[in-house]
Amino acid sequence: MTTAASSYRIPLPSPSAFDGLDADARASLEAELTWFSLPRGQALYRENDPPTGIYIVLTGCLGIIVEAVTHDEPAVLVQVGELTGEYASLLNRPQPATCIAIRDTSVAWLSRQGYESLIRKHPGSVLPFAAQLIELLTRALSFRRRIFTVPKTVGLIPLHRGAPVERLAAALIAALGKAGRTAVLLDSTAAKRGRDFIQAVETDHDLVVYVGDTTDSDWTRTCVRQSDHVLLAAAATEAPHAHAGLLEQIKELPWRHAELLLVQEDGNRPAAPAEAWLRHFPVRFHCHLRLRSDTDMARLARYVTGRGLGLVLSGGGARGFAHIGVIKALRQARIPIDLVGGTSMGAIIAAGVALEWDDKEMYERMHAGFVRSNPLDDYAFPLVALTKGRKVERRLRRHFADARVEDLWRPYFAVASNLSNGEVTVMRNGVLWRALRASIAIPGLLPPVIENDDVLADGGLMNNLPCDVMDAMRRGPVIGVDVTRYRSFDMSNVRTRSMIHRLLVPSDYDGPEIVSLLLRAATVGGTLQTRSSRDHADLVLDPSLPGIEIRDWKSFDRAIEEGYRYTMERIGELERFRENAASSGTLR
Repeated sequence: MTTAASSYRIPLPSPSAFDGLDADARASLEAELTWFSLPRGQALYRENDPPTGIYIVLTGCLGIIVEAVTHDEPAVLVQVGELTGEYASLLNRPQPATCIAIRDTSVAWLSRQGYESLIRKHPGSVLPFAAQLIELLTRALSFRRRIFTVPKTVGLIPLHRGAPVERLAAALIAALGKAGRTAVLLDSTAAKRGRDFIQAVETDHDLVVYVGDTTDSDWTRTCVRQSDHVLLAAAATEAPHAHAGLLEQIKELPWRHAELLLVQEDGNRPAAPAEAWLRHFPVRFHCHLRLRSDTDMARLARYVTGRGLGLVLSGGGARGFAHIGVIKALRQARIPIDLVGGTSMGAIIAAGVALEWDDKEMYERMHAGFVRSNPLDDYAFPLVALTKGRKVERRLRRHFADARVEDLWRPYFAVASNLSNGEVTVMRNGVLWRALRASIAIPGLLPPVIENDDVLADGGLMNNLPCDVMDAMRRGPVIGVDVTRYRSFDMSNVRTRSMIHRLLVPSDYDGPEIVSLLLRAATVGGTLQTRSSRDHADLVLDPSLPGIEIRDWKSFDRAIEEGYRYTMERIGELERFRENAASSGTLR
C-alpha cells in the first residue's frame, strides 16, 4: 500500500480537523502518527474492508467512491487537512465505501490503538473526530445530490501554441482573489525547484493553478497529473488540432475529467463557433470567455470553485412570461446567473439569458414573438397536430437566427421528451431554434421534431422543471422557477374558442377547448418527475399568477409584474446566493 513510511513526529497541515486542539494534545497526536505516500490510482481501503484506523491527508487528494451510487466518479473528495476512515474506526464497522488516491498523495495514519491512547491522555481530542463524523454522515445522507468539492489544484493546458494560458491564469487568480481565495500560478520553472517546493505551495494556498507550456511536454504531463481539475484552453478562432495523447493521458487518471475553455475576442458579437473544437475534444463541459471581461473571469472562478449559480425555468405557456420578471428581479439584486436551462417556454426565455439579452431586449423579443398575434393559430386538418407549427418556427428563427446551443455566452440546455425511447433528451448542442422548437412541441398541438430519427416533443411531458439536469453539472447552487405548481384546470373556462373547436365540437359542450387541454397536458404529464427534480434545487420560486391562463398571451405584462413582485418579496432568501457568488464559501 505504501511507497515510503516513517513514524517520526509529523506536523499537521493547517487548516485541519485538529486546529481546535491545545498544544499538548496536538503534540501527542502528532507523536502517534505514521506517514506514508500513496501513488495516484491506488486504493487506501476498499468497501467492506475491516477498519484499520484514521487517515489524515497531508498533501494530494483522495476520492471516496460509493459503488452503488457513484461508481463512475468520487462522491466526495478528501483534501489536505481532512480525515477519512474515522466512520469505520470509531463505530468498529466495515468501510462503507472505497477510498482511492486521485493524485499522488501523502497520508498520516493514526491506528485505533493510537487513537485510544490519545483519548485517554486528552479526552477533549474526541471532539474533532466527532465533528468530522457528523459531517461524513451528513454527506452520506446527501448522496442523492452530488456534492461539489472545491479543487485544490487546477491544470490550465494549452491546446495550441500561442494559447493565452498565462493571461487566462492571471485573470482567474485575480478573480479568485476578489472572492477571498488565495491562489498562485505555477509554470515550468517550478519543476526545477523540486517536489517539496510544489507541496509547500499547495499547502500555503487555497488553489494552485498549474500552467502547461506545450501539449506534449514533461511539464504539461506533470500539470495534468497534479491537477484535481483539468482545463483545456484554446483561442476559439484557431483551427483545432487533435491531441489524442493528451486526452488518453487524462482518461488514464482516476476520475479525471477535462473541460474546454474557448477564449473569444472581446466585444459583444456572437462567439466564434465551438463545434470543431468539440469534435476534437468531446468534453462534458465547455464555456466561452472574453479575457478583458471581469464578468466572464468572475464566472470562471465560480465554475471552478463550485459557486456558479444555475437557473432552471419551467414550461407553462403564457404563464412562463413570469420568468422575465423573475430574471429582472435577480439582476436588480445583483445575483449572477452563470448557467441556464429549461423546458418549453422556460427554455425560450432561458435562451435569451444565455444570449445576454438585457431586460429591454428580452421584453421586446418575447412580446413580438408571442403577444402581438397568436403564435398558435395556423390551424391544420388534425392528422399530426392541430397547427402546422410554421408560424412558431418562423418566429423562433427570426429571434434566434443561426445561433447554436454550444456557442451561447452562458452554458445552456433545453429539455425535450423523446417519444421514440420514452426518455428525456437534453439538448446541449445544435441549432438553437430547432432545440427550442422541439422543447415546445406539445403533442397534438404542434407537430413533433424529428432529430436523428428520434421523435421529440414538449419537455414538460417528462420533466417540466429539470433542476436535476442542472444539478448534475455540479457547478454550484440551483434555483428553479416553477410557474405551474399552483395551476388548477378551470373547467368553466370557455371564454375563447378556437375556430377548429367551433367547427367540430357540439354547441352545448361546456368544457375546456382542445387547445387548452393539450397545453395543460404538456405541463402535468411530468408531474412526478418534476416533484423529484424540485429536490435538486437549493431554492424553488413558484409564483401563483392568479387569473393568468396557460395560453393567456395578452396577460404578458401582468405575468412579468407578478413574477417580479413575487421574487422581490423573497429577496431575503435570495441574498445568500449573492453572498455565495461574491465569497469563497459554498452553499453545499
